[in-house]
Amino acid sequence: MVMLLVGGGCTAEGERRQSPPTTQAASPSPFGPLVAGMPPYPRAGDVYAGAGADMLADQVRGDKTLVYVPNTKSNDVSVIDPNTYKVVDTFPGGPEPQHVVPSYDLRTLYVASSKIPDGGLVPVDPRTGKPGEFRMLEDVYNLYFTPDGAQAIVVAEAYQRLDFYDVGNWQRVRSKRYPECAGINHMDYSADGKIMLFSCEFANRMIVLDTVSLEKLREFTLTETRDGMPQDTRLTPDGQHFLVADMHAHGVYVFDAQASRQTDFIPTGRGAHGIYFSRDSKLAYVTNRDAGSITVLDLATLKPTTTWQIPGGGSPDMGGLSADGSKLWLSGRYHNEVYVIGTRDGKLLARIPVGKGPHGLTIWPQPGRYSLGHTANIR
Repeated sequence: MVMLLVGGGCTAEGERRQSPPTTQAASPSPFGPLVAGMPPYPRAGDVYAGAGADMLADQVRGDKTLVYVPNTKSNDVSVIDPNTYKVVDTFPGGPEPQHVVPSYDLRTLYVASSKIPDGGLVPVDPRTGKPGEFRMLEDVYNLYFTPDGAQAIVVAEAYQRLDFYDVGNWQRVRSKRYPECAGINHMDYSADGKIMLFSCEFANRMIVLDTVSLEKLREFTLTETRDGMPQDTRLTPDGQHFLVADMHAHGVYVFDAQASRQTDFIPTGRGAHGIYFSRDSKLAYVTNRDAGSITVLDLATLKPTTTWQIPGGGSPDMGGLSADGSKLWLSGRYHNEVYVIGTRDGKLLARIPVGKGPHGLTIWPQPGRYSLGHTANIR
């Protein structure tokens, strides 16, 4: 059994234990008892209530405002000044950098590098925007954290495996393989933190795991197409649904609050890939990588309200919202560029040339109390 110990992340200057995030007086959870060590929610009924517009934690207020873009094919990270839309720095990101992931305590940004056997992590100090020393770890395609922050979860996609590391010393403490989940990839927790829903990118399948025991509780074969490719997996702000973007089904699957059943499918556009929530928790932005568009979903109805087409085409992939929620930053995976889109009207504000094969970019600092991983899963 994985023991959920209270802990935190590390800094680029040296790894150390951190205290768990401070919280305001919390409302009673409508989601029932939370998994051990998970911080209580500041407001009932919204799992992202602590990550609203400009709700920056004290520890990130002095961090540099920058956008970090991992380029999988040029093996580097482009750093953009979001005020000028200019690339102001480039540094090595390790072999095949995939995502830039904020640590649980928000004090380090990790560039996750997945190439076998030479992948690992590049820590970045968000106060300076400068990288630290590369740490070799096996197949870091994606990176998440346990709900208490004690352990990092390396998603070793090529090995169909989850590797758990103590964040104090980055020693692996547990590993478990899921051979039925080829291409294990993106995930999110239920509102109570007790289950994890993972996408199996190359198996047209989703698996549900117990957060503590890591036992598989159930699995789903996706229904819209036989060759589905599920990608980003996110819990809706009200904690009542999981959304799963599928590149080959060209839309978003909907599961219930405990991922016990599939409840709906929402067509969005070719190559549905990333899912991001507005700062007021009312909308979801779904990137359609092959269609070159973003579909806006009304979260109250789970229906599309509009689709924003990138002028001249594009390949919007992964990214995140600015701290105030007014801009959506997305990598252009096949076009070696980054898009900046105004969330008020979907207008393209900038397209910025970067390295080759940009993927999981992160704009920093982000609102919120703690990071569960990926590019912007902050609660």
